[in-house]
Amino acid sequence: MLQALIGIAALFGCAGIVFAAAGAHAKPGTGLDSAGHMLLFHASAVMAACAGIASGLISRPLGLAAVIVLLVGVALFSGDLALRAYAGHRLFPMAAPTGGMVMIGGWALLAVSAFVAMR
Repeated sequence: MLQALIGIAALFGCAGIVFAAAGAHAKPGTGLDSAGHMLLFHASAVMAACAGIASGLISRPLGLAAVIVLLVGVALFSGDLALRAYAGHRLFPMAAPTGGMVMIGGWALLAVSAFVAMR
């Protein structure tokens, strides 16, 4: 399971570089740079969280939930921005803000998973 999550995070990292470059060069001002940065930051965070889960620093069930929530949130946020830039329409109304709120929840859940592992 952790290997699959790390693989997904690595793919998000690849997409993050592509979107950041597109935002800087091909489609400036479309929000792709923000999408790219969010993908890159969260890809790294997911990999670190997976390492924390594997080493026992983070509660496994809560940590896995947090990682999945982070991936879903960043996919919604970045996917909506990318779709707007390339297709001219949204994923669904309020997809980017929803993704942002989901990411906040993922970070909070990650914090809880670390505190639970301290017991």
